Amino acid sequence: MQQLDISQEKYGDRSIYTADPGIKIYRYDSAPTNLQITATATVQEKSVTIDGESGKTHGNLHFFAYQQDNQTYILTYLEGVEMVMSHYPVLEIFENLEDIFADTLKVAVILSLLIAAIFSHLSSKQIIKPLLDLKKAVETDHSNLTELTHLPSEVGVLARAIDEKNHKLEQYLKREQLFTGDVSHELRTPLTIIMGAFEVLASQLPADSHLNEFTNRIGTTARETSEIITALLLLSRAPEKLDAPQTSINSIALAEVQRLTYLLRYKTVTCQIVAEQEYSAYVRPELLKMALGNLIKNAFQYTDDGEVTVTIDDEKIMVTDTGLGIPEAMMPLLYERFERLTHDYQDEGTGTALSPENDINHKVEGSGLGLSIVQRIMSHMGWQLTHQANPSGGSTFIIYYK
Repeated sequence: MQQLDISQEKYGDRSIYTADPGIKIYRYDSAPTNLQITATATVQEKSVTIDGESGKTHGNLHFFAYQQDNQTYILTYLEGVEMVMSHYPVLEIFENLEDIFADTLKVAVILSLLIAAIFSHLSSKQIIKPLLDLKKAVETDHSNLTELTHLPSEVGVLARAIDEKNHKLEQYLKREQLFTGDVSHELRTPLTIIMGAFEVLASQLPADSHLNEFTNRIGTTARETSEIITALLLLSRAPEKLDAPQTSINSIALAEVQRLTYLLRYKTVTCQIVAEQEYSAYVRPELLKMALGNLIKNAFQYTDDGEVTVTIDDEKIMVTDTGLGIPEAMMPLLYERFERLTHDYQDEGTGTALSPENDINHKVEGSGLGLSIVQRIMSHMGWQLTHQANPSGGSTFIIYYK
């Protein structure tokens, strides 16, 4: 409309005005027929094909009918052609305002994001700081935990809960240590009496007496019980407070094999210790004796034919047997307390229950605590105990020592 006034002043009365860029104004009777039919006072839009220097392109033609001085004009604008804003002062003002508004909006968005990031960083530090203090207090043996228990926030509630739980655990641990020490102390007196009675009986019985077997069994059981008590007392201490002298693994293994040889009296089982040299580890001899003794004892008890081999090298101790082996069904419970191999477990090869003839409960004594105690000793010393089934039958227990 502005261009129509400019063109009329410049060129006078004409049937068609062509303005740069893309604006074309027709007097109604000179307009194309399709525009005469469709043009109304409302701006309309239609797609058109434009012939240009680079070939044909598609654009949008905007047009509407305009009444001026009793004369009807059809005004058209071809979108996609760059306009010369200096020809349209009012439009140029609006375009400049639009650019200023767009730039201002961009700056505002960037500032808002920056402020939000700074605020989030500061607020997150304030939120996380009590949690970091709580983490530090827990990691430093709770020495600073009491400073956080008075806080009214959720961190204070959590600190009070942790402090209360720690107090209960501390009391429980103290009671367990006192109980272990008291029981061990009280048991030593009857064990001493039993050992004394055994020595008296052993000295008075003839060498060929059939009662020697029973007296020897009493003495062996009393000694093993005394060793268990000693080991339990050692396990009740913190590992870092336990001294670890250099101990010969070969000597312990040989002593345990000799001590437990009586279990092979009526069996066709041989035992050998394989070691290229003398190996040692920094460990309490009582703990190593109990761990290795339990593994050798199990191998002797559960092997009726074949051999048991104790292999020692610079990183591990292996106890291998050709015995019954451990069924797959029992593997998840291998180190559980009071779990023992019975005819209730299925045979690994056939999937059937072990028959009463193969049930070893009537021949093997024990409470099912051996492997559980060995595993606890391994954890206490920072060692590792693993088990693997032998292809030809039997089991191999491996101690990886430091």
